[in-house]
Amino acid sequence: MSTTAPANEHAVIKTAYGEMTLAFWPDVAPKTVENFKKLAREGFYNGTAFHRIIKGFMIQGGCPNTKAGASGMPGTGDPGYKVKAEFNAKPHVRGVISMARSSAPDSAGCQFFICHGDARFLDKQYTAFGSLVKGDDVLEKIANVPTKSGGGGEKSTPVERIAVESITIVAAA
Repeated sequence: MSTTAPANEHAVIKTAYGEMTLAFWPDVAPKTVENFKKLAREGFYNGTAFHRIIKGFMIQGGCPNTKAGASGMPGTGDPGYKVKAEFNAKPHVRGVISMARSSAPDSAGCQFFICHGDARFLDKQYTAFGSLVKGDDVLEKIANVPTKSGGGGEKSTPVERIAVESITIVAAA
């Protein structure tokens, strides 16, 4: 049985605006990283959309209810299970990817957000599990898409669909 660590891997998020490449932090959030990789490899994220955008704060995606033909409300879907929180000391700053959740700490499953600005008030309350290593220009373009008020009154629903064409796990270059 091999005891060598697996090769370093990145996630590539492909959108109509371009690609964003993320490096993972398995040292601080191993279960979260493995869950994200598992869902990506299964194609779970393909065809979802960034359904919540707040310029200067974050872009949120990963909800299965954003797929074509889905009947649930965007932002409320999950993979059918929850992942235990792995809060850590990594700061929520521009480019950091973290798990979205409800008010319950252990309620994350598949939804994630990428910080567009400094969100240090989320530190040690949300599971940060990686950061952008390429594609900051794409993050900027998506964060600047015009938004409108959604069901809860928050002006964060993009006026156009920002599709996640695919998320693939690749060997780090």
